[in-house]
Amino acid sequence: MRVLITGSAGFIGYHLAELLLDEGAQVIGLDAHEAYYDTALKAAREDRLTCRPGFTPIHARIEEPGLLADIFATHRPDMVVHLAAQAGVRHSIDNPRAYLQSNIIGTFELLEAARAHPPRHMLLASTSSAYGANTQMPYRETDKADAQMSFYAASKKSTEAFAHSYAHLFGLPVTMFRFFTVYGPWGRPDMAPWLFTSAIMAGKPIKVFNHGDMRRDFTFVTDLVRAIRLLMDAVPGNAPVGPEDSLSPVAPFRVVNIGNGSPVELLDFIAAIEDATGRKAIRDLLPMQPGDVPATWADTTLLRRLTGYAPQTPIGKGVAAYVEWFRSYYR
Repeated sequence: MRVLITGSAGFIGYHLAELLLDEGAQVIGLDAHEAYYDTALKAAREDRLTCRPGFTPIHARIEEPGLLADIFATHRPDMVVHLAAQAGVRHSIDNPRAYLQSNIIGTFELLEAARAHPPRHMLLASTSSAYGANTQMPYRETDKADAQMSFYAASKKSTEAFAHSYAHLFGLPVTMFRFFTVYGPWGRPDMAPWLFTSAIMAGKPIKVFNHGDMRRDFTFVTDLVRAIRLLMDAVPGNAPVGPEDSLSPVAPFRVVNIGNGSPVELLDFIAAIEDATGRKAIRDLLPMQPGDVPATWADTTLLRRLTGYAPQTPIGKGVAAYVEWFRSYYR
């Protein structure tokens, strides 16, 4: 099986590439090593992949005109997992153009390449932020999601609409993932687990927004990529699998939540890091940030129906694994 992963040197892309290489797949990894965060971390991830047989790295930006069309024509991937994106809710407030170029134009280039050289299945990353101002929880894929609260979320929701139109017009089977607060080894340094762990171990204050009154559906990264791998084989067809299915009535297209299905209080997550590090946090309690939401919670019924699987790593175990990696990597 030949699989194209965009964003292969990223947090999730790296873990997915490792899983697929373990299975003997041929993986074409496309990544620009964008300097949004430490490129040395991206290089370290990619170095671990490059030394393995079956991995082909390509360094380029997905929005470069014609690049993805050439990659599709040369490698003819059976599966495509599109993870490359400009991430970060807060950064999208200050630099929205980066999200327009990477998330929207980059996804357009991907869809045009797939139109010319159709793969068996395309799987594109979206986000739980697409649910926006929704307050009814847990979030279900069939819920209306039209009130995004950041340009990042709006850009990802737009890609869902673009992909649906290509699925309808050209018969491209598409699955969109909505990820919920992914964490684990090799995680991004702009995310809360890294920021909290780094500060706690250095004896510095951590920023706790909304005075800690927040809940997140923390999802361990190895659980997430296992769900992606199983969904690769769940190609959207013509018939829904049940009343919870988000399958489009006019296209081989569906949206699937990937989350742990059990929201955790932010203060409990911080306590888990304290336990794993053996140190107490100095908490700087702050108001809610613009573009953020107080809670997320995934309904994973559809994921279980399609794959027989749902993420389930408890927060204590996942945080301990993360802190162990953090100590090893940063010495």
